[in-house]
Amino acid sequence: MTGLMSSCSILITGGAGFIGSHAAAHFLREGWRVGILDDFNNFYDPAIKRRNIASLPGAHELFEGNICDASVVDRAMSSGWDTVLHLAARAGVRPSIQSPGLYVETNVGGTLQVLEASVRAGVKKLLFASSSSVYGAADEVPFREDAPLRRTFSPYAATKVAGEQLCSTYAHLHGLPVVALRFFTVYGPGQRPDLAIHKFTRAISEGRSIEQFGDGSSRRDYTYVDDIVQGIRAAADYDGGNYEVFNLGESETTSLAELIALIEKALGRKAVIERKPDQPGDMPETWADISKARRLLGYNPTTKVGEGIPRFVEWFRAATS
Repeated sequence: MTGLMSSCSILITGGAGFIGSHAAAHFLREGWRVGILDDFNNFYDPAIKRRNIASLPGAHELFEGNICDASVVDRAMSSGWDTVLHLAARAGVRPSIQSPGLYVETNVGGTLQVLEASVRAGVKKLLFASSSSVYGAADEVPFREDAPLRRTFSPYAATKVAGEQLCSTYAHLHGLPVVALRFFTVYGPGQRPDLAIHKFTRAISEGRSIEQFGDGSSRRDYTYVDDIVQGIRAAADYDGGNYEVFNLGESETTSLAELIALIEKALGRKAVIERKPDQPGDMPETWADISKARRLLGYNPTTKVGEGIPRFVEWFRAATS
C-alpha cells in the first residue's frame, strides 16, 4: 500500500536527462523542493540536457559533477533531501559492450557513492532506476519481479543487477528504505536522440534509411514517459518495506516491425529499411508483469504505444521546425 509522506524534497541524480527532467518537472509542479545532480557528459549533446533544465517549471537547485566523485555527491546531499531518485547512469546495451569498464565504474561505483552519501546524509528513501535488461534470458514472460536473474546479455544489464544488489545490501545494513524500479523501454517527448524511436523518426522524416536489426519480430514493452513518472511518484510514497522491486512497463508488447509501421503512419512517410543481423546483447523480448505495481503502488499506465508514437512525432516536429 502507499501512504502520503510528509517529505517534500527530492534530489534527482541524472536529473537533466530524459526521464530525470520529466520527473523533476512533475515534482516541481507538485510543490516539492527539487535538486538535480548531473555531469552533463557527452554521451549525447549536453546542450539538450541544458535545454531540459532551462525548461523546468520552477526553481531548482543544480549541482554539477560526476556521481563517482564522493565529494561531489556529498556536496549535493548536504542540502538536506528526504528522498533521492537515482537515475544517473551510463545507459544503453550496445555502448556497454564497447566500454564495459566505464559502465561498471559509473553504474556500480557511482551507485555505491550515492548509497554511501545517502546514509551519511540521513536520506529517508532512495528510488533506484533499474532496467528490464536485468531479466536477460528469463524463462517466462511476462517478466515477474521474483524471476531468477541468472543470465544477463550485456555489461549494462549486469551493472543494473549489481546496482539492485547494492541497494538491497544497504537497505539491510543501514536501514535505508530503497525501491528499485525496473523501467521498460521508455519513450516520449524529449527522448534521447540515440534511442531507436527517435533515430527512426529523424531518419524517416529526412528521407534517410533506417537500420533494422533482425527480422523485425523482436518485441518490446514500450512505456510512455508520463506513465513512468506516475510510477516514480507512487514509489516516493510507498511505505511497505525496507527494500522492494517493481516493474514499470505498459504491460503490452510491440514488434520492431509494428513500431516502424506506427512511426511511418504518424509521419505520413514510408521507411527505407536496411536489414541487418541481430545485434549482440539485444533481448528478443521484454514484457512487464505489472500486477505487483498495480496492487502496491496503484500504478496504472494509460498511454498505449498507438497513442504515444503520434505524440512523440508531434513533439519531434515541433522541436525540429
